[in-house]
Amino acid sequence: MQPRNMSMSGVVDLAAVKQAQEAKAKAEQARAEAARHGGTGAVSPADLVIDVDEAGFESEVLQRSTEVPVVIDFWAEWCEPCKQLSPVLERLAVEYSGRFVLAKIDVDANQMLMQQFGVQGIPAVFAVVAGQALPLFQGAAGETQIRQTLDQLVQVAEERFGLTGLAVDPDAEPGAQPAAAPERPAGPHDAALEAAVQALDAGDLAGAVQAYKNVLGEDPGNTEAKLGLAQAELLQRVQSADPQRVRQDAADRPGDAQAQIAAADLDLVGGHVEDAFGRLIDTVRVTAGDDRDAVRLRLLELFEVVGADDPRVAVARRALARALY
Repeated sequence: MQPRNMSMSGVVDLAAVKQAQEAKAKAEQARAEAARHGGTGAVSPADLVIDVDEAGFESEVLQRSTEVPVVIDFWAEWCEPCKQLSPVLERLAVEYSGRFVLAKIDVDANQMLMQQFGVQGIPAVFAVVAGQALPLFQGAAGETQIRQTLDQLVQVAEERFGLTGLAVDPDAEPGAQPAAAPERPAGPHDAALEAAVQALDAGDLAGAVQAYKNVLGEDPGNTEAKLGLAQAELLQRVQSADPQRVRQDAADRPGDAQAQIAAADLDLVGGHVEDAFGRLIDTVRVTAGDDRDAVRLRLLELFEVVGADDPRVAVARRALARALY
């Protein structure tokens, strides 16, 4: 029932990526199957706003988030700002027509969920995408800000995880479920990818790296293997590092390419994505030749780890271009 967080802030959860891709394929199959039988495979607008408690969190939020982003509204009856925010979110859930589902959680009745998400005050709004919990905003927010946040959420959900949302039919019966899709046939690399994820989880980084390389040797375009290899190689680089010494070296030698590269790896593993990017961009500005090229290449590798569609990557790419030219 506890929400799954990313193993490193800003780094893709590989198991969630795979699960989301499979969910997308099954959803498309379900809609096609329903259409063949004269149905729509769609949900009612009433199903886009749901009340969730601790007992239903697994099925109604975590499992559902592999098909559509789930926005969570933590609220309470006594909370006046909640009474202003909740109707806006409910209206937007219907307006966005299946691109996200709104789950409303009463904190008074669901203290455990409030603690698991680290909610310090309400209203608080989170999202769960492919099993990953993401904070959106806390406290009062204007509709323009809310729309911008939701637009970014659905864009990331589609581009990174392939979640295209739910089909909505105003004439569908509330509570009706889309037609069940057949199980996806096992892919040729599923066993190898699963073994790689298990090796990664067990700390066998060399084994994970080799397993991902084996998959890419046969299928160079495999997205999951590319992401996995980038993450495993990053973890492998910092595995034996002395964080205190690495950071001291970086502080003592601000123009040293290798010192800054090592510190940037630690920054990213620690969840400080902007710090990692900023450190390397600053180093690009003060280096030249092979050193500059090494910094640039490591920065591009870290972009791959975080994900090309992440807004922090887009900002850093523009900053890198300015630093280079």
